[in-house]
Amino acid sequence: MFPTPLFIFTASLPFVTILLVFGMRYFALIQQAKARLANDDAYRQIAEKALADHGAAAAALTSIETRLAAIEKILKDVG
Repeated sequence: MFPTPLFIFTASLPFVTILLVFGMRYFALIQQAKARLANDDAYRQIAEKALADHGAAAAALTSIETRLAAIEKILKDVG
């Protein structure tokens, strides 16, 4: 005698549930990895911008130091 379709359906529900739980877990892990990657890229862009800004500030400081040295020389010559 073959099992009835209701019995087969009822017996397969725990297996389907287990598959769904594992599927949702792996889907969540994939989404977390994507979010972490996007976050890492954002931090990398911020670091690159900070490095570029630091270079620009260093160049401006060098220019200011050069002009200040010229002013000091003029003041020493006058005084």
